[in-house]
Amino acid sequence: MDAESTFRFTWSGHSAGELVTPGGKAVVFDPWFGNPRSLKSADDVERCDVLLVSHGHFDHMGGDVGSLEQSAAVSIARRLKPTWVAIHELSVWLGHVMDADAGVNVIGMNSGGTVEIDGLKVTMVPALHSAGDWSTEAGTVLNLGQPVGFVIELENGRKVYFAGDTDVFGDMALIAELHAPELAFLPIGHFTMGPRGAARAAQLLDVARVVPIHYGTFPVLAGTPDQLRDELRRIGADVEVTSPEPGQSIEL
Repeated sequence: MDAESTFRFTWSGHSAGELVTPGGKAVVFDPWFGNPRSLKSADDVERCDVLLVSHGHFDHMGGDVGSLEQSAAVSIARRLKPTWVAIHELSVWLGHVMDADAGVNVIGMNSGGTVEIDGLKVTMVPALHSAGDWSTEAGTVLNLGQPVGFVIELENGRKVYFAGDTDVFGDMALIAELHAPELAFLPIGHFTMGPRGAARAAQLLDVARVVPIHYGTFPVLAGTPDQLRDELRRIGADVEVTSPEPGQSIEL
């Protein structure tokens, strides 16, 4: 494939990733660049045109439990002024913690919605997980809305699915029917579906390729790409698994 048909993805461990589209837009996912496997910090992120955070847990916002106001997602947004597509409750919270003149374009929406951003289309889809985290200021759990995933249609029409944190669920077949992604970023560790569930998810999504995420950060996140490959073979799913190392950029 030529440069106009490919995109570049860099994984930074856990669920943190950066995607550069064929048109040169930089999309940042779940920016916990402080995770133990990351080779860079949030301050090292040079570009962010679109910011997508799947849910309000500290390991996806990129901050410490109890102080998400100082999370990497917030700091990246303040510094680089992206469009931040967020579930409604997260967008309301951002209106409180971000400066009014921060220059960040926060778009609040919900599952099923689609927004167009400079030649990209971002559709929010459901995820099966939780999303609350502790707020020291409030002294209770901070509700930042339901967890979600995203289907991103690139400038050339190619579509990718970023699942965030989720278990496998049957309506992934509807994501395939309605949005037809060709590639899925799927979690394979603990607290989400493991390799067995991710293999079934890939089958339901009818994707040609999977990039595994959310594994290996801690011992409890024990799923591996090879286990995913084994499970795909076991169920007879013809799906390629591409598993970059942290810090590695790949063309897809």
